[in-house]
Amino acid sequence: MVSSNAQPYIVFANSMTYNNHTGDMLQNFLDALRIAGVSKKIKRVILTTGCKQYGVHLGKVKNPMDESDHWLQDSNRPPNFYYRQQDILAKEAKSQGWDWVVTYPNDVIGVAKGNFMNLVSSLAIYAAVTKEMGKDFVFPGSPTFYTKFDSLTYSGLHAQFNAWAALSSSPTVSNQAFNVVNGDIQSWQNLWPKVANKFGLKIPEKMFTKDEYQGNFGQEGFVLPLMETPPLSEFAAERGLKDTEEIQQSRVEGKVDLSKWVQKPEVKEAWGRLVKKHGLEEDALDKATWMFLNFVLGRNYDLVINMTKARKAGWTGHADTWETISHCLDELVKEKQIPPF
Repeated sequence: MVSSNAQPYIVFANSMTYNNHTGDMLQNFLDALRIAGVSKKIKRVILTTGCKQYGVHLGKVKNPMDESDHWLQDSNRPPNFYYRQQDILAKEAKSQGWDWVVTYPNDVIGVAKGNFMNLVSSLAIYAAVTKEMGKDFVFPGSPTFYTKFDSLTYSGLHAQFNAWAALSSSPTVSNQAFNVVNGDIQSWQNLWPKVANKFGLKIPEKMFTKDEYQGNFGQEGFVLPLMETPPLSEFAAERGLKDTEEIQQSRVEGKVDLSKWVQKPEVKEAWGRLVKKHGLEEDALDKATWMFLNFVLGRNYDLVINMTKARKAGWTGHADTWETISHCLDELVKEKQIPPF
């Protein structure tokens, strides 16, 4: 988004990870600004990437995650185009005479019409169908992650941060990268009962015992090993953790593989009843990003993201994660993606 002349800044957002063509897109975009002479009017470019910056998709990370953590660029790592984009941004800023800010949100909570790439939409449909089927509200993800910590970002808060970062005159903001999360550290053992209560669902008392969980995740579940050497391994020696269990291979796991669950005839039938009864968006069930929700709920390691740098720079914004989830669920009702509560 290019702003008006009154506010000469640019926000460039993306959500992909391995597609280096997005680096080309950013380069071409910045080249076009220079060729058109627009870059002379620009003061700052805001680039949104994410906490895949720290390798949250590769396994256990160094906690808390700090903006000063070194990039994961060992030859055994897959390419991370976030790094390439930041290199391009810094180089072009220096040559074209403007500065930059990069933001790192994580596990974004938000609602946008027609965009299902968020955990709330899939989670809401899972809950609504579970209720329609008369089932207990079983956490489909990792029993380990259920009691571990996560840091999430409300899209509205992130938008406010972008505006603050674009307009701030503080030298501590210029040419810097910032974590942008809500500011509360959450866990699904805290959030899951609140989601259940919102939908009027019951959580089984024995959700993760061997019998209930079927030990090895059973026919309904899944186990996906991640990289043999998690990101934490690159920090292990300097922190006294070399050759410990802390740097063993991580995995994504779950009691319910949601990408298979959604294909069940009884699930489709239950959704069909809800669509007919409430006039819902019929293809929401198929468009929801089930594999993404598998990943978000299935990691077996903590994600704690430090907001100290932004606080020191003057950012005071924060959000209550449950309140933002609840608000987004209400928005999904208005958008006819889930039935009313």
